[in-house]
Amino acid sequence: MRHTKIKLVVASLALAVTAACGGNAGSDDEGADVKVDENAASSFDDGTYMKELADKGTINVGVKYDQPGLGFKGAADDVPSGFDVEMAKILVASLGIDPDSDKVKWVETVSDNREPFLQSNKVDLVLASYSITDDRRKVVGQAGPYLTTGQQVMVKNDSDITGVADLKGKEVCSVTGSTSLENVKAEGMKPVGFDTYSECVEKVLDGTVEAMSTDGTILLGYAAQNEGELKVVGDEFSEERIGVGYSKDHPEMCQWITDTIKKAQDDGDWDKAFEATLGKSGADTPEPPEMDACAS
Repeated sequence: MRHTKIKLVVASLALAVTAACGGNAGSDDEGADVKVDENAASSFDDGTYMKELADKGTINVGVKYDQPGLGFKGAADDVPSGFDVEMAKILVASLGIDPDSDKVKWVETVSDNREPFLQSNKVDLVLASYSITDDRRKVVGQAGPYLTTGQQVMVKNDSDITGVADLKGKEVCSVTGSTSLENVKAEGMKPVGFDTYSECVEKVLDGTVEAMSTDGTILLGYAAQNEGELKVVGDEFSEERIGVGYSKDHPEMCQWITDTIKKAQDDGDWDKAFEATLGKSGADTPEPPEMDACAS
């Protein structure tokens, strides 16, 4: 039986991420069996950015490198792994580009540079735990969501903090440029921003800040990496709708992204991508979220 909310499986993800964070997380994950569309170049209208990418045969994709289960790249890995990466591979393959070839340049993209990378054309797509918001949609395009999750907090294992209520007025970290920091402030905590999630984790471990807060899926990955030292506590206090970023210069990309992901949901490739990454704990695969309509 499939669950309808991803939060129902989040509590089981630590086992999956522990395995993925072993020596070579990128190459160990088999991922979904993505089929490259050999006729892609002829299927897109002239003048569209999809046609341009398909004709060129190369693409730059921005993903996280420090989020086990979503976007992670170890020192020994050739390519990153995770659910975000699997979704990116499905999109890339629909352009006729082999996602496992050197025709794809995976660009490490942190929360604070997702919009600048799209605006400067450093990347063509961003799939980097990218929450959809009205403010972001004013400066870049966002299609989705292809995943929904919720924000929680993570503390040291010996902490007596049990949730958000215990953190009012206390310093809680996340990454600069993320919606997580805005939510932390809205809940009465003192937001502290760092460039990367891994830096934030270290500050929790050394006691510089009381807690870290972001999507529960991300936190459980770090708790698994630091077994016995960190724990995720409390209920979710937000809903994060994770989507695909693209340049507003190419609004036609929205319908292509939406249609491609919907097809993956319908034909089972979305399920396979989840099972190969976040679902390795054996938890039931959640129901894919409904995609937003693109602006006409």
